[in-house]
Amino acid sequence: MTKDKTPPHLATLILLPAFSVLSLNMFLPSLANIAADLDADYGTVSLSVAGYLAVTAIVQLVVGPLSDRIGRRPVLLAALTSFCIASVACSLATDILTFLIFRMLQGGIVSGYALSLAIVRDTTSERKAAGLIGYISMTMAIAPMLGPMLGGALDTAFGWRANFYFYAMFGLLLLITCWIDLGETKPAKLEQTGASPESLRTLIREPLFWAYSLCTTFSTGAFYIFLTGAPLVATSEFDVTTAQLGIYIGTITAGFMLGSFLSGRFAPQYEPSTMMLAGRLTACVGLTLGLVAMLMGYMTPITFSGSTIFVGLGNGLTIPSSNTSAMSVRPNLAGSAAGLNGALVVAGGAILTAFTGLILPIERAGVVLHMLMLAASGAGLASVLWAIRLQSQRRY
Repeated sequence: MTKDKTPPHLATLILLPAFSVLSLNMFLPSLANIAADLDADYGTVSLSVAGYLAVTAIVQLVVGPLSDRIGRRPVLLAALTSFCIASVACSLATDILTFLIFRMLQGGIVSGYALSLAIVRDTTSERKAAGLIGYISMTMAIAPMLGPMLGGALDTAFGWRANFYFYAMFGLLLLITCWIDLGETKPAKLEQTGASPESLRTLIREPLFWAYSLCTTFSTGAFYIFLTGAPLVATSEFDVTTAQLGIYIGTITAGFMLGSFLSGRFAPQYEPSTMMLAGRLTACVGLTLGLVAMLMGYMTPITFSGSTIFVGLGNGLTIPSSNTSAMSVRPNLAGSAAGLNGALVVAGGAILTAFTGLILPIERAGVVLHMLMLAASGAGLASVLWAIRLQSQRRY
């Protein structure tokens, strides 16, 4: 199964994580139609989203260490094959149980996200990896915007099953691409030593890994908080249409794309901690200014979206470097680090989403939402400062 070859093309490394995102959100406009066709209630069908997220967290915990043992290439090819089979089964399902079982098996596609990060780290230096991941993140951010639009169009034209036909065909195309383009990138020294359970425990006991990973988790968590609370703020504070809401939500993604571009441009020139610190300060300062304006009575859509765009900008500056640094603590365990880091982001996002939904009030929702985002961004800043302190202790 091993194939000695140069690293994959950038297009392959972009498609793998982007398709992981599409597998989550492209079919969302079809949930009601799936429920009607399979004679199931909407709550049960929604498990195809919540359950899927839980599966992806578990999958990342498995595929990361496994790729450190047997290689990136065989794990990724097996995951893509499983995804294609599961997609076909979902498209043919005639009852909700069969659909949900194979929908959960589709979760293996998240390997494309975790292992693409590990592959970048395998093949480049730490700073260059952060820059490359910045460019990958910038293009990957398009997938959440286009996915539901494409899925809705396919459903309207051909029915909900067309989404899963698309998954199967595109997954097969990606499998063929990886078979041809993706050589084994696992460091040669791992061929002899492997990634033993003891070495994985060493990674878990490494405080510096947790500092970087928590920075990613809290930074992404601020984005999840925004997605959870933005619809309520839009209706209770501004009384806007769903089309206008889409524009407001899109501003944070636009900020993330800009920040990711800046990471691609500047991360190779600066220390990762510098990029992370710049990103966290950007997010915290922007949210603080927005919160002050709101408390002074300037509660407008422009104030709201204008301040939250700094969350996206800050995340774009921070996350490529924090992801790369987490994989660089133990370079021989880059796959394990990418998997564990990804699982923590998913778990943290789920917790913060649920917490926001429970406590966000209808009155003054915008102010409370900003406080929650600022708290998450501030926790990310604290994680960066912790990482800087641990780095200085290592040097001396």
